[in-house]
Amino acid sequence: MGAIQAIRGTRDILPPETNYWQWVEAIAKGILDRALYQEIRTPIFEQTSLFERGIGEATDVVGKEMYSFTDRGDRPITLRPEGTAGVVRAYIEQNLQATGGVQRLWYTGPMFRYERPQAGRQRQFHQLGVEVLGSADPRADVEVIALGTDILKALGLSNLSLALNSVGNGGDRQRYREALISYLTPFKDELDPDSQDRLERNPLRILDSKAKRTQEIVQDAPSILDHLGPDSQRHFDQVQQLLTDLGIAYQLTPTLVRGLDYYTHTAFEIQSSDLGAQATVCGGGRYDGLVAELGGPITPAVGWAMGLERLIILLQQMATPPVPGPDFYIISKGEKAEPQALILAQQLRQQGFTVALDLSASAFGKQFKRADKSGAIACLVLGEGEMATGTVQLKWLASKAQETLQLEDLMGDITELKQRLAGHREK
Repeated sequence: MGAIQAIRGTRDILPPETNYWQWVEAIAKGILDRALYQEIRTPIFEQTSLFERGIGEATDVVGKEMYSFTDRGDRPITLRPEGTAGVVRAYIEQNLQATGGVQRLWYTGPMFRYERPQAGRQRQFHQLGVEVLGSADPRADVEVIALGTDILKALGLSNLSLALNSVGNGGDRQRYREALISYLTPFKDELDPDSQDRLERNPLRILDSKAKRTQEIVQDAPSILDHLGPDSQRHFDQVQQLLTDLGIAYQLTPTLVRGLDYYTHTAFEIQSSDLGAQATVCGGGRYDGLVAELGGPITPAVGWAMGLERLIILLQQMATPPVPGPDFYIISKGEKAEPQALILAQQLRQQGFTVALDLSASAFGKQFKRADKSGAIACLVLGEGEMATGTVQLKWLASKAQETLQLEDLMGDITELKQRLAGHREK
């Protein structure tokens, strides 16, 4: 029988690539912790109706891309294609609004969409996202944009740009919808097939078409920014002013509508020119009607999601995550020395040191070469001679200085050992 392979559209994430993932997650968590965002973890699968109602049945995600099935209880189930709907479901079901105030939440994990696999876009992909529930204040819009920008900059990314739009409220969009249909109808036969299908059902999605001729047609389409009511215009003006106050440059992009139906008012994407055609690394906006649509109280909300696969590709081109070597690399050879090396490794780890234990039982020379490559600060050597005298050889790998210590003395004063280690790390 042939070997079993990963399913198309999925991939293994192996070392050392996992260093990048851990780096991104650590940077993001640090920044979000300082802004008092709290992590939420929701199920990977939900009732299909959650996404049909939340995302919109006329969207490509619901209509073409969801992984849905019927479980053994004859219930329609879907692997989550995005994170916001599940967070909102949890917000309602767990009555988070009862705790009072604004809920600042973040999440990360796998999502699933049946798309054509390509670099940075898999059928199982990963997102990092934030959601702010309970505030209609334009400052919430700008806060989440600023945090997304801070995360990307903290990772060392440059060549970033912010595309910004407002899709208004329901009344604004209805007026714009009518104007857009009126403009596009004479071009119906020239539109791509998907856009022809969307003309009556969801014409705003035509603005997001990748078909060349459709893109040419929509260049002269009416702008939604000309159809905003006074309240929507006021909100959008404040968002722009606050971005300017924070020194965050942006480009007004009237064709930016995002791919999900729940957006209201602010819509945005943070893009990198280093990614080519698939330039967006972070996208989101406001969704003031989603909580009520899913059965909860009227609750304004705003958030974003980052596609981690695209972000990792970009980081691999531009940066290297800091991966410190171990504090100690333990070398051993001999029937008595090798078990003692394991004991010593565990003792040091329990005291907070990072320790690599060579398990090869190969010649000392080969083990020393691996110790040098490991980036360790010091090497601890146990052989039959050391076992006979109750000692250990301590070799500082940078300076090549070496000393003989009693085993009990090595573990006797942990504070001193940490100080000595820190001194050699700084050299």
